[in-house]
Amino acid sequence: MKAQTLRKDDFYLPILQTLEALGGSGSNEEIETRIMEGGNFSSADLEAVYPKSGALILPDKISWGRSYLKLAGLIINEKRGLWVLTEEGRTALQNGAQGVHAAVADALREYMKNYNAKKASSAGAQSALPDDEILEKSGGGEDGGAWSDILLTKLQSIDPAAFERLCQRLLRKSGFIQVEVTGKSGDGGIDGKGVVRMNLVSFHVLFQCKRYQGSVGSGAVRDFRGAMQGRADKGLIITTGSFTPDARKEATRDGAPAIDLIDGEALCLLLKDQGLGLRVRQVEEITVDETFFDEI
Repeated sequence: MKAQTLRKDDFYLPILQTLEALGGSGSNEEIETRIMEGGNFSSADLEAVYPKSGALILPDKISWGRSYLKLAGLIINEKRGLWVLTEEGRTALQNGAQGVHAAVADALREYMKNYNAKKASSAGAQSALPDDEILEKSGGGEDGGAWSDILLTKLQSIDPAAFERLCQRLLRKSGFIQVEVTGKSGDGGIDGKGVVRMNLVSFHVLFQCKRYQGSVGSGAVRDFRGAMQGRADKGLIITTGSFTPDARKEATRDGAPAIDLIDGEALCLLLKDQGLGLRVRQVEEITVDETFFDEI
């Protein structure tokens, strides 16, 4: 089946099976890599992107699959980017695809009922929203996709030099020192350099900034590694787009200097964590501890 015709529910069972094979937990990258490597997809399928956003189709549908499994309580998002198989998930997995799909359908039915009832009571009768739109508007997807889409659109519209300066500032706030943007033409795509210090050890890092919508392929990673050879201990590629599975493989290829990859999703989360260009409103929740007063 072609990537474009796959549905998010086609990944329910593979996600659960992958988490079980990984020992009950796994990161986004581990889940996506195992599913895409074991799914008999062609190179065209693996590199297929949405025409408008340029995002890879397969990782996006796997992401939505995780969100719906989370809604059904079959997996939990224990930590950002880390997923854990629940006991409910193990039980559903034992019942096969039919049991998994039934569990998600029941959870979604209840969720939609509550969501639309709340909307109708607060703003008058409104038409029911499509499933994906409900999850996105209510923050039910992974890390709330709406704000990151707006941020990526903005990042893709700014001047390339401004994006390089933003990456420089982000690296500084993340603990890098001596961060410089070089931006020399004909330098193998190297945009800057810095030093990251870990206790008593320091590593020299060269970085590349790719401000665009599409996916970065393995060729770009190989070219960057060739340019940094003998000049740094580590490499770092930052993009507002995504990386193909082959690019991720190339970045960690045995016998070659490792290159760390930061895609658009990870970049958004880093900017959020460092408070760069985003204002996060914390909601205060107060509960009265009545026993405190009773014991005075």
